[in-house]
Amino acid sequence: MEEVRKRIEELRREIREHNYRYYVLDDPIISDAQYDALLRELAALEEQYPELITPDSPTQRVGHEPSSAFAQVVHAEPMLSLSNAFSPEELEAFRERVEKQAGRPVSFVCELKIDGLSVSLEYQDGVFVRGATRGDGRTGEDVTANLRTVRSLPLRLNEPHTLNVRGEVFINRADFLALNEERRRAGESVFANPRNAAAGSLRQLDPRLTAQRPLDIFLFAVESRLHDELKTQGEALEYLRRLGLKVNPHYRICRSFSEVLEFIQMWQAKRSSLPYDIDGIVIKVNEFDLQRELGSTARSPRWAVAYKFPAEQVITKVRNIIVQVGRTGVLTPLAELEPVTVAGSTVSRATLHNEDIVRERDIRIGDYVVLQKAGDVIPEIVQSLPERRAGSEVVFKMPEQCPSCGEQVVREPGEAAVRCVNNQCPAQRLERLTHFASKGAMDIAGLGPAIVAQLVEAGLVHTPADFYRLKKEDLLQLERFGDKSAENLLAAIAESKKQPLARVLYGLGIRFVGEEVAREVAQAAGSLPRLMELSREELMAIPAVGEKIAQSIASFFAVPENRALVQELMDLGLAPVQEQPNQEQVLAGLTFVVTGRLEGFTRTEIEEFLRSLGAAVSSSVSRRTDYLVAGPGGGSKLDKAAQLGVPVLSEQELLDFLAERGVELDRA
Repeated sequence: MEEVRKRIEELRREIREHNYRYYVLDDPIISDAQYDALLRELAALEEQYPELITPDSPTQRVGHEPSSAFAQVVHAEPMLSLSNAFSPEELEAFRERVEKQAGRPVSFVCELKIDGLSVSLEYQDGVFVRGATRGDGRTGEDVTANLRTVRSLPLRLNEPHTLNVRGEVFINRADFLALNEERRRAGESVFANPRNAAAGSLRQLDPRLTAQRPLDIFLFAVESRLHDELKTQGEALEYLRRLGLKVNPHYRICRSFSEVLEFIQMWQAKRSSLPYDIDGIVIKVNEFDLQRELGSTARSPRWAVAYKFPAEQVITKVRNIIVQVGRTGVLTPLAELEPVTVAGSTVSRATLHNEDIVRERDIRIGDYVVLQKAGDVIPEIVQSLPERRAGSEVVFKMPEQCPSCGEQVVREPGEAAVRCVNNQCPAQRLERLTHFASKGAMDIAGLGPAIVAQLVEAGLVHTPADFYRLKKEDLLQLERFGDKSAENLLAAIAESKKQPLARVLYGLGIRFVGEEVAREVAQAAGSLPRLMELSREELMAIPAVGEKIAQSIASFFAVPENRALVQELMDLGLAPVQEQPNQEQVLAGLTFVVTGRLEGFTRTEIEEFLRSLGAAVSSSVSRRTDYLVAGPGGGSKLDKAAQLGVPVLSEQELLDFLAERGVELDRA
């Protein structure tokens, strides 16, 4: 048996080396037939001795049984979005901000912005143990099994390090074309572009399907705790390369900003020569100490920016301009276009944003226009082509009455938006109700826009509170509702009463209050009653809240109807988790994992409470886990904790643990 074990390890090491040379270095030293022979020998030995199979074995890339759904993974560090720049002037403004705070010239690292899907990877003692999508930046989907099938991703590093790394999964253009051709021949729908193909492939519930897709990956970042050892982004990229991870070779350390601009110009001209798609250049401050000093906003790091290449442009015709009414009452003109393909997908509509833009660009109904996708994503009309007019074109005028309710619209001084101020406007009400039930807010499964519209049309729902008054017989009178679907929706509505305070605040649809701001404000308020009483000054003391946001929140709760709605929601049983205002961070520096069935609380309640005390909460047990909180059914996490010597707390032991630190958590 020992000789077999040694041979298996020898084969694995040899195959890993050949994988690295083939998929990362693009420099194979053996033929495909020789490689296949090594892999077949390893597979045969593992089949004969299954007890010797390990998760990092090269044979484990082929994919296993389908997963019924993706588990959620809380990122060790938030995966923030990059702010964008679209001109040299915006880049220069970024440089000035950075160097003003640094007080000296700064070096930058320029990297190609791969047009793919961002992922976070966790290695423990050099072995790949978990991978997740970006998700909402804080929580992603566990796609570990699918990432194991990406052949350029090593399942074991060259050195036994424990770390988190960030990367981009993508598909080469040639592979994308071949994949779409296969799908055409099979009578299946084709992907719009390589990025969609990569995202769809990585999120397959069956890893065996993912294994058939030609996914590739570049790694570009390490978690910040390694910044004490690695001083610069340039060092980090070399470190990743040394570990055997695939790093895009086309990066440059720029000592001056003129070098940054030269790099951008070069790759803007050469982007078509690459085998994969890029949509811009990422510019990062090179020094990690300065990155920490610059910090981040709620959404983006201040030490990096993504320069987006000018978009592909096409010509199409404006068939009509209609007006939509949003949940805050803003009237938005929308161009209906002759369908045209741009940047890999078909476009038939494009927002015109506001009346000023329509006038400035002189866009008329019947015009031929130049269309592009801003950032290769959002359809945008760049300009009209007046030289192609035939004389039948119609000048667009913003309506003086709301197209939904017929009330007079207004345009406040200094604002570009035309707004319907009728709070009872049917279009606004429908949008607000849809927003309240949406995934980022109350996340009521099955209550999408079409169902909300049905409920409104039937006169069953007028405010968010009405969702919680619905009865089974109400739903059964609607089309496509049977006993089971009605029961499921009512159960989802009831479950939403347990959503955290941040989601409730976001769901109220207050102007300028996004998810990140809602989280910060909820943390400071702690309860719905307290939230309604926060003054403008108290709101402005919250780091994520500026004057405009503070005024918007204060104004919202100054309206009697809005206060009555919140009180009504509470009377109907809405009980958001009480986040602790100004709570001492007694658990700062500790990492918890929560698993199993708990009696007095939901796992989400426990996790949110631990976070409010300064703790980090992870989805997996590792050497960095300080405590595992486990109820019945803890499963493999209990085994992992025992293996690593991680202390395990029962639900009652956790309450005692918190009480020793002066914190009480009442049972439900």
